Amino acid sequence: MTAANRLSASQLRWQCDADQFKFQTTSELEDLQQILGQARGLDAVQFGISISRDGYNMYVLGPPGLGKRTTLKHFLSEKAAKEPPPDDWCYVYNFEQADKPRAIRLPAGRGVQFQRDVASLVTELKTSIPAMLEHESHQNRVQAVEQEAKERHDRAFKELADKALENGIQLVRTPGGFAMAALRNGEVIGPEQFEQLSPEERARIEVAVQLLQEEMKELIEKVPRWRVETREKVKALNREMTSMLVGGLLVRLRAGYDDIAGVLSYFDVLERDIVDNSEDFQPKDESPRNVLGIPVPEQPAINRYGVNLLVDNSRTVGAPVVYENHPSYHNLMGRAEYESRMGTLVTQFMLLKPGALHMANGGYLVLDALKVLEKPYAWEGLKRALTTRELRIESLGESLSLISTVSLEPQPIPLEIKIILVGDRRLYYMLHEFDRDFAELFKVAADFDEQMDRTDENCQLYARYIATMARQESYVPFNRHAVASVIEHSARLAGDSEKLSTSMQSIANLLREADYWAKSEDAPLVTARHVDLAIEKQIYRADRVRHGIYEAIQRGTVLIDTGGACVGQVNGLSVIQMGDFAFGQPSRITATARLGKGEVVDIEREVKLGGSIHTKGVLILSSFLANRFAQTRPLSLSASLAFEQSYGMVDGDSASVAELCALLSALSGIPIRQSLAVTGSVNQRGQVQPIGGANAKIEGFFDVCSARGLTGEQGVLIPSTNVRHLMLRKDVVAAVEAGQFHVYAVETVDEAISLLTGVPAGEPDEQGAFPAGTVNHGVAARLDDLFRIRQQLNQESGVKSPS
Repeated sequence: MTAANRLSASQLRWQCDADQFKFQTTSELEDLQQILGQARGLDAVQFGISISRDGYNMYVLGPPGLGKRTTLKHFLSEKAAKEPPPDDWCYVYNFEQADKPRAIRLPAGRGVQFQRDVASLVTELKTSIPAMLEHESHQNRVQAVEQEAKERHDRAFKELADKALENGIQLVRTPGGFAMAALRNGEVIGPEQFEQLSPEERARIEVAVQLLQEEMKELIEKVPRWRVETREKVKALNREMTSMLVGGLLVRLRAGYDDIAGVLSYFDVLERDIVDNSEDFQPKDESPRNVLGIPVPEQPAINRYGVNLLVDNSRTVGAPVVYENHPSYHNLMGRAEYESRMGTLVTQFMLLKPGALHMANGGYLVLDALKVLEKPYAWEGLKRALTTRELRIESLGESLSLISTVSLEPQPIPLEIKIILVGDRRLYYMLHEFDRDFAELFKVAADFDEQMDRTDENCQLYARYIATMARQESYVPFNRHAVASVIEHSARLAGDSEKLSTSMQSIANLLREADYWAKSEDAPLVTARHVDLAIEKQIYRADRVRHGIYEAIQRGTVLIDTGGACVGQVNGLSVIQMGDFAFGQPSRITATARLGKGEVVDIEREVKLGGSIHTKGVLILSSFLANRFAQTRPLSLSASLAFEQSYGMVDGDSASVAELCALLSALSGIPIRQSLAVTGSVNQRGQVQPIGGANAKIEGFFDVCSARGLTGEQGVLIPSTNVRHLMLRKDVVAAVEAGQFHVYAVETVDEAISLLTGVPAGEPDEQGAFPAGTVNHGVAARLDDLFRIRQQLNQESGVKSPS
């Protein structure tokens, strides 16, 4: 063991000096008005919400818990408050095409007044029109028209009856209409008397009847036309009176909307329709009935004079900011609801409902990117709206031919909106790669970082963040030692002693729980002990799986040695992630070597349990062996590497140093100390490269060793480039400081194998030979033996030896 490789306790954990803080408790600090450590993201958000150009919608990317939504809420509320509220939108009946409701745009707050004014107009007309049409003067005019029609009707039939009498024929009214009968001496004669008439007389009468019937037919055909003419005359009288009434009422309304062309145009067609259909305002005698004679509720015809206030911004202050948590197609685009009438689903313009795009039109809409993509057709609808810059309410079921009902085609509404998607990086890059429209529609990316530099200034800002949270959520004040412990934990979350985590969600959870434990003791302040207790309890609640694995190791179910030495066997380290909890797991890695043709068999790969990166690591260590020991002759070995008792997928190259050391041990015959574990990846030149999860890996092996009893010989080898990432638990640091556990930093495989075996690795001389008694000399000697054996076997079998 070399002291140069052994790390001191001070190198294993950065400690936040509480004395750097000039306060005693967080109650003395001012609130923090900014988001920690997101300068790049904040700049992008500011730019994204400020630029007003086509396609400059925004995608805010980063893992959960970084404060993305909090940031958006702050910036959007501030920006939106300075902007005017957008216009109101109404849908009204289209008197020319009933299935295509008409959209009307009004200034903010005018829509609700417009709706009330039209409703008041209709209410007034429901009483005024019937009263006016029932007025004596109007009824006299109507009666005069009807009397004139009656007189014309009676006159025509009297003239026909007189003509019949002149021909000895009487016109007789029957239940079925009119009939003609012959007269004799002024009396109607029956069929028997008619037969007694002379043939000439009968012939005359029959001819006269035939001519009279033709005239009657012509007269009867005129009657419906006369009735229509009469109704039209009455209707003209009604229109004349209604026009005066409605015109007078609309004069006042038009004066209030003379600056809105769409409303004035609507009043014009509204007036014409009311005047033409004044009878719709008359009370109905009874409701229609179905085939069973049961009254059927009927929608009053005057309902078409309603106003559907789709978007009401009368109470909106500034531009709208909408957060849609359930972005389905209809929740975004709006929908037409249906009513059941006589077993059939029908809709009309008053059943049109707005979507989030309508409510946010003229402002900002914030959506969860993944949720939008999960909802059928929501993403396509959103892109279409942004591309066309208009909002269409369409029936999704009808467009997909899922239903066949009476539907509407409302007039589209212009869309002026800023869409902000919130999601992770992977989804952002996938959309960029596979959706050709995405880059054109979402040109601004606000990338939030998971870490920030650990500077004195940022530590002070962290303290103010804690103070802000304490005030907002009514925590017990934190003393400065508690603040220091929280900041240390932040560095641990970041996995880097030179960085701090920007996962404010995790930090906020820790603050809440530390406050809980302090209040449970009726403590006046949150101290470092409460913070440590909260961290300990968080781990305890999440470590059932870890406890099970460590218990299996202790009981010998999973074979891990923490003492002694063994050839071709080493303790590797991996990380298991369970939700937001990660822990290190020691794994036994073994290697065997025998005569062969230079192949190194990755058993995990052979059984399809090895990932591509792990396979790459094995191939790299194979290249290292060939480069160091087979410059002048081929490798004549066959080696196998395995993770023992591993039954799941193995990936990553962080075990390649351990695998290489196990193989060097198997070739040299020099045993490896089982009191040590190793992690790190290796390149073809034998340099040890950094890996992730160094803290969890060290602590995992420490926990196993500690459970069995620390001997002062145990420890972990890590890449030297990982030293800056160390933020080990306090109990691990204490054990190292007491000399009961060790952490070694290595830069090369030679350093690693020397520490693991206690035997020098050995440097080659000018001829490439390694000193006797070194690991490399043992490896080279074994490979020489294997080569000679291979040559001898080839000669015996008559096979030409490889050169």
